[in-house]
Amino acid sequence: MLELDGLHVGYGRSLVLHGVSLSVPDDGVAAVMGHNGAGKSTLLRAAIGLLKPRGGRVLLGGEDVTRLAPHERVARGMAYVPQGQQSFPHLTTAENLQLIADSRPDGKAATADALDLFPALRGLMGRRAGLLSGGQRQQLAIARALITSPRLLLLDEPTEGIQPSVVAEIQETILSLTRRGGLSVLLVEQHVGFALRAAERYYVLESGRVTSSGAGGQEAERDVRQALAV
Repeated sequence: MLELDGLHVGYGRSLVLHGVSLSVPDDGVAAVMGHNGAGKSTLLRAAIGLLKPRGGRVLLGGEDVTRLAPHERVARGMAYVPQGQQSFPHLTTAENLQLIADSRPDGKAATADALDLFPALRGLMGRRAGLLSGGQRQQLAIARALITSPRLLLLDEPTEGIQPSVVAEIQETILSLTRRGGLSVLLVEQHVGFALRAAERYYVLESGRVTSSGAGGQEAERDVRQALAV
């Protein structure tokens, strides 16, 4: 579904990613792990088109989208949930969802489907997003992305800074999304156990380079923790 081929990406004169290559399987999950500053968020921003690579390619379903703007990539089926439970804080939950739904021909049905995945949001439709808890805002952010009916979902630290009870709910929702098919996920995640449980492939970034990769699954946890300990 997604291939990043030899990406070199940076800010100003500083290069952050040094020839990073990875792939996300069709209807599957690839997980990217690494310490703070390893380049994980930069990788996602380059994949969605917010950062222009200095070298390398981004392929979506075999199509070279490296030169396409973010909205053009979204039109082709990419969706991005950045770090930080982002929403429009002065709008209600319902208004946040409606903003996305109004731009989609199937917006009403897609909104209902997203709310089925996060039923807790139904009781919060009239509440301003800025008054929601971190976990509720994260559910809202993922629900908004899902309304676009993506074939590839980019998730940046979806469980960071969230209360444990909601972390478990978000993790199970991500797993259920991939089980039903039709969606691939590139997941940046600090929780190693969850990331490996969800992913067919994993990649460890260190200083902007892939230093370890392999098949997902719990049997890979020892190798990943050793790679992260370096």
